[in-house]
Amino acid sequence: MWWFQQGLSFLPAALVVWSAASFVFSYITAIVLHHVDPLVPYISDTGTIPPERCLFGIMLSISAFLGVATVYVRYKQVHALNPERSKIIKLNKLGLTLGLMSCFGLCIIANFQKCILYYIHVVGACLTFGVGAIYMLVQTILSYLMQPELHSKDVFWIRLTVLLWSCSSIVSMFVSSVVLYSGLYGTNLVQKLHWDSQDKGYTAHIISTISEWSLAFSFLSFFLTYIRDFQKISLRAVVSLHGQTLYNTPQSFGTDEQTLLVAGSI
Repeated sequence: MWWFQQGLSFLPAALVVWSAASFVFSYITAIVLHHVDPLVPYISDTGTIPPERCLFGIMLSISAFLGVATVYVRYKQVHALNPERSKIIKLNKLGLTLGLMSCFGLCIIANFQKCILYYIHVVGACLTFGVGAIYMLVQTILSYLMQPELHSKDVFWIRLTVLLWSCSSIVSMFVSSVVLYSGLYGTNLVQKLHWDSQDKGYTAHIISTISEWSLAFSFLSFFLTYIRDFQKISLRAVVSLHGQTLYNTPQSFGTDEQTLLVAGSI
């Protein structure tokens, strides 16, 4: 059995591979069509102009769906491992909420482009990366509380390292973006897709874009740490039939027996 066939390990693996592919394919398309500069554009800039905008939107929407599935499976796993520890249960529920919010933010980023609806795009980015960073913090704390009985110390330290990487990228991106869009280097820079090394604010722009790419891949790296955990879990979908037909007839309500219809591994 291959590693991705064990448990639900294919979920975080698919999330990481598909999300990385959405960034790379959009970037390559935008570069080939000369819509952005080859040297580290904003990720959002590579999904601003058609046709890469269409590719960017649909691929990131699928990433958001994979993210929801991954976050939910992680929630169910922690819940099953710690049925009576109230502190972990509360943190786990908080993590689920934060994870779903982050995935919703990713969906906003995918469908509201930076150069068209900038402020809505920024809200999506704050949900994805800001709330997502808090989600990573909660999961890192859970990993700490679950060691060494349920988690190895190595997993905790790896997640803590990726969390610090993510936080440093957020700080770097925030500071450089505030400096860039403060008005010192001109106005309407949001719409600017092509930069020259002689342009005012070029250094702040490069720092901001590098920080954004670093932040994106730090998130993907965090979900990579789920793969080994997910190899040890599977979910079952159980459907109970509350009647012998699909019609609202008196006979269909005449029995209280619930028939097991499906019980297979997802």
